Amino acid sequence: MADFNKILNAGDYENGEINVVVEIPTGSNHKIEWDRDNACFMLDRVEPIAFAKPCNYGFIPQTLDEDGDELDALIITDQPLTTGIYLTAKVLGVMKFVDDGEVDDKIICVPADDRNNGDCYSKLEDLPKRTLEQIEFHFNHYKDLKKPGTTKVEKFGDLEEAKSVIKSAIKRWEDK
Repeated sequence: MADFNKILNAGDYENGEINVVVEIPTGSNHKIEWDRDNACFMLDRVEPIAFAKPCNYGFIPQTLDEDGDELDALIITDQPLTTGIYLTAKVLGVMKFVDDGEVDDKIICVPADDRNNGDCYSKLEDLPKRTLEQIEFHFNHYKDLKKPGTTKVEKFGDLEEAKSVIKSAIKRWEDK
């Protein structure tokens, strides 16, 4: 397996496109994480099925969020994506998120070339309202059985705010 942090960069985020590596497919209750030290994926844990992911979950290479992990991305597609693939994604916005007291923001994106949806998503407001409600509910509650009240979606931000979050995460990566 390739070390994504060595072969990919964050992408052309200033023009709204990023590279994203898929960790968890939509509908999975497996918490699969990129193990940076070993350059491979690992199963961290199995969550209750009630907390299966409402969308694909991945990371942006050569970035670090404030929690010390690569910056997370939520990839909206009609069908689940496969763990271990990467794609060029169009940034729509950011979900400002706190997990156990740590900033753990999520960039919300769609495939850059999505002919099934007619490339109709350009900003968060283009997504079905219900999609964002499901994402917010999931992240506010996915730890409720083990550590209730430790996660909070603070707000959703637009493309410009997402670009700022990505820029800061790239700088953290470069400074490490």
